[in-house]
Amino acid sequence: MDSKELAERYWEVLQEYLKETGEASLNRGYELARRALVEGCGVLEMADVHHQALRRILASYRVPDGPLRAAADFFSECLSPFEMSHRGTQEGTRALRHLNEALEAELKRIAHALHDEAGQLLASVHIAIADIAGELPPQLHSRLEEVEGLLRQIEIELRNLSHELRPTVLDNLGLVPALVTLAEKVTKRTGLAVSVAGDAGVRLPTAVETALYRIVQEALNNTVKHARAKSVLIELQRMPLKVACSVRDDGLGFDTQRQPGTQGLGLIGIRERLHALGGSLRVVSELQRGTTLIADIPLGD
Repeated sequence: MDSKELAERYWEVLQEYLKETGEASLNRGYELARRALVEGCGVLEMADVHHQALRRILASYRVPDGPLRAAADFFSECLSPFEMSHRGTQEGTRALRHLNEALEAELKRIAHALHDEAGQLLASVHIAIADIAGELPPQLHSRLEEVEGLLRQIEIELRNLSHELRPTVLDNLGLVPALVTLAEKVTKRTGLAVSVAGDAGVRLPTAVETALYRIVQEALNNTVKHARAKSVLIELQRMPLKVACSVRDDGLGFDTQRQPGTQGLGLIGIRERLHALGGSLRVVSELQRGTTLIADIPLGD
């Protein structure tokens, strides 16, 4: 979306709001600004777009354009410090996003090595043991079976660790199937009833799928450690301009007024992942009524 298209769309939404002054028009303005932010629009650009709209409004009242332009220049100069801070934040966000991508690539490489290369080595060990078994007396075969059992247990542990590091189902089938697999493993390991709701056929950008998978993974870890919950519901909803993912448990909950930052619940990493993609996190909780984490990530065209 170029500056001309942004200015025209802003004008349309502003006109709607001036006629209706309703919540729906405000939400459309919010989503427009979120999209502009994701596409790299700065504070000064948005200020200029707003002043263009004001000039169009005031033109019908025959207000002189000179003072308005001078006021716009003055306002833009006052916004310059905010613009510099905004640009610095954008650079930090890009660096964080690249770091997350590099870490995920390394995790994928390690997971591949554990699953394939270590698996091939263990298969070779099985073959070697089978060859040795034919040369040993029968009374020693039970000892070899014990070794075989230990090797199979190692294979299972390596496979589970590989999937924990980077589940292949996430790359091959998408986010919802990966979350279903994760939910089944958490249920099997902890007894916590975890269910997933969402369209399994919807694919999202790779960075978004990875971020949401890690966010749900961390949220489930927090629930298991702190919430004393009996059940968890994970919901994924894709909308035209964003994707929303919520994790709701029926556990102890906490007082959000006393823990406004919720730093003790391991949410720092979740917020950083969302911030790197222009997303946001809301935490809704009440004592004895559970906790809900809602992650929103904007989507481009």
